[in-house]
Amino acid sequence: MLEAPLEESPEATPPASSRSPLAKEVQANLARFPHCLLLTRVGSFYESYFGQANEIASLLNIKLTSRKWDGSRVPMCGFPIVHLDKYLKVLVQQHKRSVAMCEEFPRQTEFGEKEFERRITRIISPGTLIDEPFLEPSENNFLLALALPLDGGASSVGLAWIDVSTGEFYSKDCQPENLEDEIVRINPKEVVLPSTMRTVDISRNPVLVMLQQQNIHFAFHGVEQHPDVVSMLPFTPTPASASAEGEAVALLSNYLHFTLLEHAPSLGAPVHEMDNGRLHIDAHTIKSLELRETDYEGGTRGSLLNVIKRTVTTSGTRRLARRLCSPSASRPEIEGWQNLVSFLLQRPHLSFDLRESLKNVGDVGRIVQRFLLRKGSIDDLVTVMKTIQLWTTITSRLQLERLLEGRGALGDWSSMDPMLGRISDLSSLSRRIQDALTRCGSREADGDPEDSLKESTGSSRDTQANSEWTINPQFSPKLFSLYATLHDLQRQKQDMEDRLRINYAAPSLTLRSSAQQGMHVHLSRAKRDQGKLNDDPAFVKLAETASTKCYLYQPWSQLGGLIGSTMLAVAAAEREAFSELIAEVLYYADELKANVAAQDDLDVALGFATLAKDLNLVRPKITENGEYHVVNGRHPAVELGLLVSGRTFTPNTIEMTPSSNVHVITGPNMAGKSTALRQTALIAVLAQIGSFVPADSATISIVDKLFTRIGAKDDLFRDRSTFMVEMMETAEILRRATPNSLVIMDEVGRGTTMKDGLAIAFATIHHIATVNRSRCLFATHFHELSDMLGCDGEWQGSGVFNNVRFYCTDVDELDEDRFVYSYRLHPGVNRDSHGLKVAQLAGLPPSAIDVARRTLSWLNHSRAIHQEPDAASLSNILQMKPRP
Repeated sequence: MLEAPLEESPEATPPASSRSPLAKEVQANLARFPHCLLLTRVGSFYESYFGQANEIASLLNIKLTSRKWDGSRVPMCGFPIVHLDKYLKVLVQQHKRSVAMCEEFPRQTEFGEKEFERRITRIISPGTLIDEPFLEPSENNFLLALALPLDGGASSVGLAWIDVSTGEFYSKDCQPENLEDEIVRINPKEVVLPSTMRTVDISRNPVLVMLQQQNIHFAFHGVEQHPDVVSMLPFTPTPASASAEGEAVALLSNYLHFTLLEHAPSLGAPVHEMDNGRLHIDAHTIKSLELRETDYEGGTRGSLLNVIKRTVTTSGTRRLARRLCSPSASRPEIEGWQNLVSFLLQRPHLSFDLRESLKNVGDVGRIVQRFLLRKGSIDDLVTVMKTIQLWTTITSRLQLERLLEGRGALGDWSSMDPMLGRISDLSSLSRRIQDALTRCGSREADGDPEDSLKESTGSSRDTQANSEWTINPQFSPKLFSLYATLHDLQRQKQDMEDRLRINYAAPSLTLRSSAQQGMHVHLSRAKRDQGKLNDDPAFVKLAETASTKCYLYQPWSQLGGLIGSTMLAVAAAEREAFSELIAEVLYYADELKANVAAQDDLDVALGFATLAKDLNLVRPKITENGEYHVVNGRHPAVELGLLVSGRTFTPNTIEMTPSSNVHVITGPNMAGKSTALRQTALIAVLAQIGSFVPADSATISIVDKLFTRIGAKDDLFRDRSTFMVEMMETAEILRRATPNSLVIMDEVGRGTTMKDGLAIAFATIHHIATVNRSRCLFATHFHELSDMLGCDGEWQGSGVFNNVRFYCTDVDELDEDRFVYSYRLHPGVNRDSHGLKVAQLAGLPPSAIDVARRTLSWLNHSRAIHQEPDAASLSNILQMKPRP
């Protein structure tokens, strides 16, 4: 959604002549980033002031207070830094806002006083998340930039999108009519638009309306000076595509530098996507087929992705989701995936071992990206090391299996060899990391002085953070020397402590350091042990409690200072070593990402093999002859839902050929027409992502475009009725479908009068059968269509409709009030929609059902004798006493 400018009351704005440095900084940052919510670090809190404090307090449901600046009180709110992630999730993900983070950095003045420099280090927006804890692990977080023609003409639209957390970067050129389809497929969390569109009336721009309607956060951004983006494009562009796609890449690059600032990535060439070779699924179809999520509250339960997901890695799940909305239209590619799935299905023991290894790999793609963005931790290094070791285990397991099989019956490795060849051997990098790191506990076992040093000096090392791993002292001569010095100083400390305890008869004496007392001698049992210390002028009393006492002792102050400075040097050396290790990992960034891509494909293929075994799927035969022949096909999501409730699914057979490519399906409500339509489309999608399909057997010709016209929903935001939406979707299909397309249409023409609707339905079928010549399933309650299309005793159309076939579902009557649906498609036309039965199941009162039944009977009789119904003729029905 669009972020509106904040309206501030006069007292909510800082005085222009404010004397407070903090107020001046806040005022400057608000002016610099007016589209952002500003969070300013002040000590251990993040705070907001002036007009924004009112809004942030409301969004976060925290207390609104005020503070005094230059004689007047201004609104403010804040929260502890430990709650930052929780509140960022609310602001960025829930409310789709951009947040400017102003951090503070201490600095010493010339008089030794401590001051703070505050500066914006990053803008956090829905599309620029890097490593936030609330970043969804199994979903891509794409930021999309659009280069749109301002005049709304037929010029191409440039797209560039990136997942900042993984570094996946793509670009393409598309026609304006395909833009909504691309946006829904990419599923961006944020869209960047040229600042020149800021003046465009949102209500009159279809792109902005669509983004608002789908609750996609969008921002305007200007490109003051375009880089030479054409050189970044991995293809030779035409002048039109260079101007459109290049504009999008430039816009994206500029926006990333504007928001991420010091964390902005160095962009390489994007992956150029092309339309050919992929199955195009339009925006409405992705939603109506519930590929990624269901209509019910936008959840994933029951979606195709949720049903078929058997991946065990987060990056593999992201790969599967992208593939599901962009299946292949290349027969060799599809068959390559099928061969790999068959290979794994034939070797269940191997598949089990590979899946067990994959369960333990880390999300190396995101880790490498964190390193590239100058973030990351020592635990990330450990994850890279362990994942490389697991890759080695996987390749070794595959090589062992190949050796054991030899030239046996299962000896064909042509499908696995390319996958195996994609995994680079990075064991040297793994060993390098392993040699450079050590567990904290193991170093303590060797007499590591760290804990006692921390107690003595109060210092800690940020490269280690809270990890159980740290840099091995033997990583470099410099670090080894510093640790040797540290051990010697620690030994001197221990000797001094032991000597003082003996010489001054003070067993409770310890040498300590604290922020308040500095280096000092501490007695925990002062009354017993203070005698000799009080008599020695070398010990100067600092503080005393009822049971403890502290002294200043110059030799310890000097030794403690040396320990503290040495620890600081160790920390600096460890940071240097950590940076060196990161640089070595980044040297192999391309190989690491290539291995991750191979790992993800293997994970998806293993998931397909597991799915085929779990749901009893079969390998479809892929052709290019325009047919679709699925025997006893099943809807995977509906079948799973029925199994959970202890019911079985009724399969259906669908056979379409170039000479019988249009099927008109009639039958009752609730009798499975829509399910049969949807499963036909879903089976095609599954086949073209390389999965096996739910059927007894299947032969499917490559589909280039998939369209659905299913369901009824108005669009009040754009002032469109349900019927208008239906007609616009139908128009899109008739304009864009090809002979290689698959079209699913349900109840076209039902939103208006019967005569108008019947005429529209007939015209739609005529266009598909004679112009588009697409494979099409057309479900309808207009049984009159069968007569208009020339249905004969062979259940085939005549004349120009000789490629039309007629199928129907039915109801089995048990008695007058009991019935069951057959759900099975069979040749024929059903001239009774049995709508009263659905009304009865829905719970309409028996009296209303009785009136409806008698009215329907009279209407059928009137139609038979060509009599128009009227109020007088129906009055007798209404006056009759209804049955109890």
